[in-house]
Amino acid sequence: MKRLVSLFVSAALLALIYWQIDFTGLIQVFQDCDRLWMVISLGMVIPITLITGWRLQQLMPVAGQLSLGEANRLILAASVLNMVLPSKMGDLAKAYFMRDRGHLSGSLALSLVVFEKTCDLLSLLLWCVFGLLLYPQKDWLFGVMTISVAIGLGVGLLLLGSPQFARSFFALGQSIAPKKLRAKLGQLSYAWQEMHDYFWQDKANLMRVTATSVFLWFLHLLQIWFFILALNAWTPFLTNLALSPLAILAGLLPLTFAGVGTRDAALIVFYAPYFDAATAAALGVLCTARYLLPAIGGLPFLHQYLTTLRNSPSSESSQ
Repeated sequence: MKRLVSLFVSAALLALIYWQIDFTGLIQVFQDCDRLWMVISLGMVIPITLITGWRLQQLMPVAGQLSLGEANRLILAASVLNMVLPSKMGDLAKAYFMRDRGHLSGSLALSLVVFEKTCDLLSLLLWCVFGLLLYPQKDWLFGVMTISVAIGLGVGLLLLGSPQFARSFFALGQSIAPKKLRAKLGQLSYAWQEMHDYFWQDKANLMRVTATSVFLWFLHLLQIWFFILALNAWTPFLTNLALSPLAILAGLLPLTFAGVGTRDAALIVFYAPYFDAATAAALGVLCTARYLLPAIGGLPFLHQYLTTLRNSPSSESSQ
């Protein structure tokens, strides 16, 4: 039911956006695009996926437990599930697959996925703060967003670096959360503690994975800038480092299907000083393609993935 509501909200937002900007103008933007830059920008999905797979491989306790090919198949299959399941459940399902393939405990597999997604979010916030600090148009709205993002980054770094802060944070969350969320927060707190114990004992690997995450998100934001060039538009690259993360963060709000609608609206608002709404809407379509292409690539592996989930102990116990 929740997924149907998010689909409806996304469809309504897109209908409103396309009605406001004139849908024929959007089509014209794509007809006039630079074909070479379009191929280059969409093609960046390949190196981004490969590097993400390599990072996942480095997260495993013993090298070789998960091959690079398996890691990339896992990421592609999880991309499919993230498109159809709520709250990025494909990434949670990835923990079950890692447990079976890598011979890990369920809690450690979950902690690896939690760490991976935490690195992604903190890397995105890091680039966003960097871009916002250099953003030339510093009005009150961008000042508030800069402070908010910086606070989010600071809290995330404390959660990652301080076990004591993390325990206090989750304890506070459990005390004020609705009853049905307390058990989930308890599981997350346990996985977070195990993540601390695991990653901080190998600081060299911790730094390697962290640096890879920051570089990965640089590539993500570079890809969005390439999209802008493909649409024959222009935004300074440093400005793009501030604006594109804000749009991505808008897409993470649990309101719409895969961020469609909220992300598109944010792109139109934030990039208004640099190009028209039709071009921004076309950029929104390309940003959605960033998630759609890996999902399409993961379809051939989905059956094996679903079979693994179906045979997992948690699935059997729920039947």
